[in-house]
Amino acid sequence: MIDQSQSELQRLHEDERQIRNLVARLAHLADYGDLDEYTSLFTEDAVWDYAEGSIQGSAAIRQDRVRRREVGGQGPGTHTRHVNTTLWVEVDGSDEATAHSYFLFVQGADTSPSVALTGRYHDTLRRTADGWKLAHRRIELED
Repeated sequence: MIDQSQSELQRLHEDERQIRNLVARLAHLADYGDLDEYTSLFTEDAVWDYAEGSIQGSAAIRQDRVRRREVGGQGPGTHTRHVNTTLWVEVDGSDEATAHSYFLFVQGADTSPSVALTGRYHDTLRRTADGWKLAHRRIELED
């Protein structure tokens, strides 16, 4: 019985570690990375809810990021940073978990950094055959 409990606890810790890395990796890839790798971190049916509306599906999320990069809103060369902090992960041993974090969106990171936006991410993550992926992100901006 003790071995089973320890094994379950180790699995929960490993799940939490993988989820924390996923949230961090998304931020890094939004600023610097390859969009194919970025998109691979989402489930195919992922949903992205934010102030301007909702995006359905990983392909549509990718296309939105292409657009954001084309207008200089994020990505390589824009000198922006997505900063996640105070991350709270809830894992219960099932194939779904939640994570909540504060974020800062920083502009001018190369010369005179300033916080352009702050808010909270409310994430639902799903375990897949390829590991944990983001299934739903709801963005709540601070007033």
